[in-house]
Amino acid sequence: MKTTIELSPALLQHARRYAREQGITFKAVLELGLRKVLDEKPRRGKFKLRDGSVGGEGLQPEFQNATWEQIRAAIYEGHGG
Repeated sequence: MKTTIELSPALLQHARRYAREQGITFKAVLELGLRKVLDEKPRRGKFKLRDGSVGGEGLQPEFQNATWEQIRAAIYEGHGG
């Protein structure tokens, strides 16, 4: 498969020099580098959100039918809110 990539001139020059010294193609250098990075990358499992719930019976009786505005007002009561 063909693709186009952009490399810094210094990196390109270094990779080409490495390929010549090793007697391999530039393509081989790229493939070796990609394989190395992909093999070394630690594989993480699926993200699992921990259970952050707390025990309790829900809202206190005085807030059972309260609106968010009423609950917020009670939270900030006496705190300038």
